Amino acid sequence: VFFPGGLGTLDEAFEILTLIQTKKISDSIPIVLIGKEFWRPIDQWLSEYLYKKIKAVDSEDLRLYTIVDTALEAYPIIKDAPPRLDSFY
Repeated sequence: VFFPGGLGTLDEAFEILTLIQTKKISDSIPIVLIGKEFWRPIDQWLSEYLYKKIKAVDSEDLRLYTIVDTALEAYPIIKDAPPRLDSFY
């Protein structure tokens, strides 16, 4: 779960997305971005520029995350996510 933030927040969000994209960690981990006003311009840049214009990401990459407005909206996404079967220990 990521709330609006600065460069550190963006770094962490993109690092997790990259790990999922490259199959280093499970894609069953829900990535929820809370705050549409903050995340929609980034989503639009990813979709319009990286995906459509320069083809630097695949359409599947744009489905790795969900944007919601509130923590209340994020709760069922997290609660209903499949259990993680991988272990890092």
